[in-house]
Amino acid sequence: MGKKEKEFIEFLKKRGGIVSYKEIIKAGFNKAFLKDNLNSGRIQKVDRALYRLSDGITLSNPDLVAVSIKVSKGVICLLSALAFHEATSEIPHYVNIAIPRGAWANKINYPPVKFYHFAPKAWKAGIEKFEIEGYEIKVYSLAKTIGDCFKFRNKIGMNIAREALKIAITEKGVQPKEIMQYAEICRVANIIKPILEAML
Repeated sequence: MGKKEKEFIEFLKKRGGIVSYKEIIKAGFNKAFLKDNLNSGRIQKVDRALYRLSDGITLSNPDLVAVSIKVSKGVICLLSALAFHEATSEIPHYVNIAIPRGAWANKINYPPVKFYHFAPKAWKAGIEKFEIEGYEIKVYSLAKTIGDCFKFRNKIGMNIAREALKIAITEKGVQPKEIMQYAEICRVANIIKPILEAML
């Protein structure tokens, strides 16, 4: 392996093993060099303009990072956000991602994704930003996610929404007032309020 290849592998490792085409070019590696590394099997193409190191990814949440690279307006929501906040026993089979109503949903081959179109006010509310090895991902706060889960209860299940509400209050220290604030935005205050009152 030559000096340039070693630099390339090092660059990928610093980025947690997953990187976009734009970043590769910006770092000074050209298209022909990228092709050589694909042919040699050092890297793999996981989706359009998205590459990963063949001998493993060190990122803690590679799927969330991959989706965040591909969907700039996307916010991790519902079951994926609950799993990120460790507020569910469910394992998401898709990355749930919210985009503003009317926005174009990019076709994504990896990882499996489910898009949800949120009204502008609901889409903007409660976004938190986290950094995973140099990548920024946007995830709804736990309180906002509870509101969303009740809003989409027919899609994700009422039991999951109730369990998340209980975990948020009893284990995560989320204030009922904060949950009700987002319940109003998500238009589910009349559903959440009696459940919250019975819990407290």
